[in-house]
Amino acid sequence: MENRKLKNSELDRKSIQEFKEAEKTPIIVILDNIRSLNNIGSVFRSADAFLIEKIYLCGITAQPPHKDIQKTALGATETVAWEYVENTLELVEKLQQEKTKVFSIEQAEGSVMLNDFKAQPGEKIAVVFGNEVKGVQQEVVSASDGIIEIPQLGSKHSLNIAVSVGVVLWDLFSKISQNNREQSYMSH
Repeated sequence: MENRKLKNSELDRKSIQEFKEAEKTPIIVILDNIRSLNNIGSVFRSADAFLIEKIYLCGITAQPPHKDIQKTALGATETVAWEYVENTLELVEKLQQEKTKVFSIEQAEGSVMLNDFKAQPGEKIAVVFGNEVKGVQQEVVSASDGIIEIPQLGSKHSLNIAVSVGVVLWDLFSKISQNNREQSYMSH
């Protein structure tokens, strides 16, 4: 049997307004000094796909509108809420005061492998992704509520940041969706 690819017109896509009004996945993405404009654009696209609540652009991370961000974001800068905050550490501390759990995505002592990480029902999560070369700033890692590491079995020590964001958001989105299904099942 041949499976025909769907045309864009057949995909049930939200309008910008519908996206803004939709219930969001309780995840915040923090980009700590991301250098590549294409990576930033890709992060917007992944955040759009999983209805992420907000993206914070910190430090040297560029902000829309910029043609190299738009090129990979494909309009997602119009849907996903974002804000520029210069100091990543101050942002982390502010979010923690607002009862958001902040996790650095990093290879570090005491990290939890992503596949072992449990998303707590009803908890808002922020995930920090660091610079392409230096990673998340040590002071931000130290201030985090935890460190999540993406298991890697090959010979390389890192993934491209846009790929890391896609992997982490999909995993957390899946776990949060599963929690929501279980909670609604238990309440019936």
